[in-house]
Order: sequence, then structure tokens, then C-alpha cells
Amino acid sequence: RFLIDRILERGSLSVHFQPVLDMLGASPLQPHYLEALIRGPRGTIAETPTILFEYARKKNKEALVDRTCVEAILDASLRVPANVRIGINVHASSLAMDEGFIEFLEASLEARRISPLRLVVEIVEHAPPWDVEGFRNGLAGLRAIGARIALDDIGLGHSNYMMILECRPDYFKIDRYFVHDSANDFYRKAVLASVAELGGPFGARVVAEGVETAADLRTAREAGISLFQG
Repeated sequence: RFLIDRILERGSLSVHFQPVLDMLGASPLQPHYLEALIRGPRGTIAETPTILFEYARKKNKEALVDRTCVEAILDASLRVPANVRIGINVHASSLAMDEGFIEFLEASLEARRISPLRLVVEIVEHAPPWDVEGFRNGLAGLRAIGARIALDDIGLGHSNYMMILECRPDYFKIDRYFVHDSANDFYRKAVLASVAELGGPFGARVVAEGVETAADLRTAREAGISLFQG
């Protein structure tokens, strides 16, 4: 069998949840939301997410793989308490090019009795330019059903100022590159503070990704960030 067929097979993908914690919340241990992390078929080269999605892109199956991931995540979400939000990653290119994605997402949620108000859709993009008008329509569709929007990996690759303006996200997720060892790096501190300040006019909350030490946690908090993942 071809690897792409195995990837698209129901049950072949595994889902792991990583919490985004809110230091301003009543209980910091209560997750603000859980980001769903996908792993490809066990024992294959596509088990690693980066390889999985790069392979899907090369096979021109990115949108179909995104749909398969969404279904796997929603199935796994049935084990999550109903008051906890779920973060799902969707490629900007899939949102732009897959005209039926919003209808598919709505139907998938309804079939599992999951409220779309629980969704945080994390927009990721590691591909060349896409259909901007289609992307805007996709974002409008997500907002119309009540989903929140996060822009992933801010500061790297295509998650730049243009994407911030196009997405107008509810969450700015700062890539771990800027967070790691920021306690000992004046320039990383400056980047964290600038993104935290930028989030204000957008009405967005900022998430620091890759927080692994108490020092980096303290540095991000001092920069004005209150949501943490790591």
C-alpha cells in the first residue's frame, strides 16, 4: 500500500493534547485550551508531524490530510471534558483552497455533538503564496460558526505581519525560538515585549510556546504575556 493511503485510513493517526495554561486564570492548572498534536502512522517516516505534512504537500493531498486530522482530533476530543476548548491546526492553504472545509467541519462537530464555540483554529502555513480571497472567506466562515482564530509560529516563515493582518487572530502564538533562553537574551526579551504589545490593539491574547524553564516563564510574564505552552 502507498503511505498516503495509510495516512488517510481511519484510526491511523494518533492525537496528543498539550495544554495552554492561563496564569491570569483562577487556577493556572486549568488549561485555557488544549492544542491537539497529530502523529502519523506508527513506525513510518510520516510518524513525525513535519514529515507527515511535507509528504502530504508533495502529494498534493494537504487539504485531505487536514480533514483526516480534524476527524481524528474530534474523535479524541470526546474524551476531553466538555468545558475545555480544543485547538486544531489547519493549513492556510487548505482553508483557502478547500471550499467545502467549513461545511465539513460543521458536520463533523455536529455528528459528535461538539460545540464549535469550543474550537480554537490554529492557522499554520509553510507553503508558497495561496489564494488570499479564498483564505479570507475561510476565516469568515470559521468566525461565523463561533470558532476562535490563533496564528501559530509568529515570527517564523509565513507567520509574519501580513498574516497577522489577514487573520486578525484572537491569539498570537510566539514561536519557541524567541522564548527559549529569553531570560538570558536581551533581544529575545525585546521581541517578546513587542509581540505582547502588538496583541493589544488586535484584542488578542499572546501565547508563549516552548516554555521549559522557570526563568523563561518569568521573562515572558514580565513582557506582558499570560498564556503559556511547553
